[in-house]
Amino acid sequence: MKARERNERGDGKKRDYKAKRQQRLGGKKGGLSLDAFAKAKSMPSGFNPSLIKKQREFYKNAKVVKKYKKSVEPNNHQSHPLTAQAYEEGENSGSMSKHNKKKRRQTLESLKEESERKRQEKEREKLEREAMMKAKKEAIEKAELKRKAMRGNMFKKTRSGQPVMKYRIQHILDGLLDSEKK
Repeated sequence: MKARERNERGDGKKRDYKAKRQQRLGGKKGGLSLDAFAKAKSMPSGFNPSLIKKQREFYKNAKVVKKYKKSVEPNNHQSHPLTAQAYEEGENSGSMSKHNKKKRRQTLESLKEESERKRQEKEREKLEREAMMKAKKEAIEKAELKRKAMRGNMFKKTRSGQPVMKYRIQHILDGLLDSEKK
C-alpha cells in the first residue's frame, strides 16, 4: 500500500533519478555547471594512447627476448655436452680420463659434423625456395605482360569508333583451344 502511494505522489526511484540528474547537470538551467564540467573532464576515460604504446612496445620487446633465448639455448647445449659434474668425475679417475677425453672429442666432432650438415641442408632449402620464388615471380611478370598486351588489343578501335573484332575473336578462339587441351 505504501509503495502504491509513493508511486501516485511521484516519489520513488524515478524521482530520485530525475533529481540526481538535475543536480548533476547544474540545476534547472539545462546546461552543465562549471564544477560538473570540470569533474567530467578530469575523470579518466580509459583511453590513453601513451599507455597503449608502452604496452605494445613491452610485448614486442618480450617477444624479441624470447626469440633470442630460444636461439641461444641450443647453442649452449651443443658447446657444453658434458656437465661440470661429469667433467670432475673424469678428472678424479686417472685411467678413465683418457677414455673420457676421446669420447668427448668424438662427441664434439660428431656434434660439429651434425650441425654443419644441418646448416648445409638449411642453406640448400633456402636456395631452393629462392629459386621457386624467382620462377614464380617471372611467371607472374610474363602473365602480366601478356594481359597488358591483350588489353591493349581489346581496346583498339576503328576510325569510326567501333571495336576491332579481329583481336576479340582471336581471344575467344585461344580460350576455346586452351579449354580443349585441358
